[in-house]
Amino acid sequence: MASRGSVGVSPEPDAGAWLEMTSLPWAESVDEDEVVELGLSPHWLAWLYLLVCVCGVFGNTLVALVVVRLDRLSSSTSVYMLTLALADGLFMLGLPLLATQTLLQRWPFGDDACRMLLVLDGMNQFTSAFCLTAMSVDRLLALSGPLRVQSWRSPRRAALVSVLLALASLAPVLPVAAHFSARSGFCAAEAELAEGGGGLLFLGGAFGVGFALPLAIMLGSYGVLACRGRGQGGGGGASECGERQVTAMLACVAAAFAVCWFPFYLLNFLALWQEEQSDAFVTAFQVSVLLSYAWSCTTPLVYARCSARFRQHFATLLCPRKAPPTTLQDMPTEQYDLSDTLTVTPDLASPPTATPHVIVTSNLTVTSDLTVTPDLTVTPDLTDTITVKVTPELRDTLTATPDLPVEV
Repeated sequence: MASRGSVGVSPEPDAGAWLEMTSLPWAESVDEDEVVELGLSPHWLAWLYLLVCVCGVFGNTLVALVVVRLDRLSSSTSVYMLTLALADGLFMLGLPLLATQTLLQRWPFGDDACRMLLVLDGMNQFTSAFCLTAMSVDRLLALSGPLRVQSWRSPRRAALVSVLLALASLAPVLPVAAHFSARSGFCAAEAELAEGGGGLLFLGGAFGVGFALPLAIMLGSYGVLACRGRGQGGGGGASECGERQVTAMLACVAAAFAVCWFPFYLLNFLALWQEEQSDAFVTAFQVSVLLSYAWSCTTPLVYARCSARFRQHFATLLCPRKAPPTTLQDMPTEQYDLSDTLTVTPDLASPPTATPHVIVTSNLTVTSDLTVTPDLTVTPDLTDTITVKVTPELRDTLTATPDLPVEV
């Protein structure tokens, strides 16, 4: 559903206003002499569309680069973050077309482009909602799930889930795409879609599948984790503390989703009973559409606000010469979760000599074999603090993946 630059004075109630589940513009076909300009200025609205587009594409591109280049898709959470960034970035691609329609007060790109825009817009809107839901369940499993389900939280399985969610998002969109065209002069739903209560059924289904149900699952997951955290009184090791920080960050993302999308759906339902749209209502509707698109700009801001690790990564990409060195602390995903074999190899043939003054220390949750050569092997089930003592000469030649913090 999207903006409307003008409202026609027609003897029949406007039924097309609420028929777009995504954020596509809506209008009815009327004579030019009957058009009354309502709401925001078309020029202002077009520039706001473009501003949101630039901010959304830039921010989500940064997130995608951070997750791929610097975090290297090291966990299931990283994969879901990448999926969300791609969906939100693609969600922005229709805004230049909407800005053009708003300025010209007509859709100049034809019926096929109108339907393709609906599919792209709707698919990425639903993918974002489904991905947020998967992230909340993933967080619940990470902090509360039994050990036997942790193996299911691998990056590869998360990638498979993301692909399935993207395909599932087409289900509520494709049946409606055939009922969109530019015959009215705008890219909008055809009147046939509203016949027999089809429009109300469509809007209710979009609200339930794309907002209410995902939000309920998110609230339930994060609510359980919040109760669990209060029961533990904030205890736990460094790894669990990092998990809670990630959970709090993703809960903020879910809250931003609710704030940005609820006004959009609310005003769509109210439009069902609006026989005549006032200037205040049309303006509020346009603002709700902009807010729904602006949701795609909020996730990078939340990441930067809640995670020092993300701030460091953003600084590394934007200002590589001035960026501070990054460490393992405050990881944005599973903070100390190693999904593959970790090998620490000193570049000396002789075994290390213990010394009380140089200590390599890390709190690790080990999910695979951790091997320290030449003489030390740690069993896969070790979840306590690992302390490796080496001589000062070994400190500079000791390499690890990922880097371990060194305390001297």
